[in-house]
Amino acid sequence: MVIIITGASHVGKTILAQRMLEKYKYPYFSIDHLKMGLIRSGITDLTPEDDDELTDYLWPIVREIIKTAIENEQNLIVEGCYIPFDWRDSFDEQYLQSIRFICLAMSDEYIDTHFEEIKSHGSDIETRLDDSYCTVEQLKQDNHQVIDGYKSNGEKITLITESYEDSIKHVLD
Repeated sequence: MVIIITGASHVGKTILAQRMLEKYKYPYFSIDHLKMGLIRSGITDLTPEDDDELTDYLWPIVREIIKTAIENEQNLIVEGCYIPFDWRDSFDEQYLQSIRFICLAMSDEYIDTHFEEIKSHGSDIETRLDDSYCTVEQLKQDNHQVIDGYKSNGEKITLITESYEDSIKHVLD
């Protein structure tokens, strides 16, 4: 089984991946680690701010990692925001049967009520060197883009409305 976890920045993808690793003992692959390895090594001139271009650049690599894991009957959690909205089009049905897709997003009300808490957890698993771009307005915009993009492709969204823990509880069960 391959579990794909995606969503907007600061939504708790990495925390969920870590909890799944602990519960299921599946390794997880961070797309952010791949991104930074390619950027720091000079293999690409893209920067961490080039989100759309990074999705186009990284997805073919991530897609083939997913296929390889499935072909080898290996469990893997793939976590990151660089999953295209139409990701399913990249796989035949034989692969899709072995993929579980999880998209996390936050409601505007949750962001308004919990903004300081959201920011305070920004480096729980991976250290963010620069978090200055994270504002209430930016979080709302990013979450709306994720919700609209995946919903328009028929995907289910796990919407965080009142409590992160309550919202992801069913995902972990």
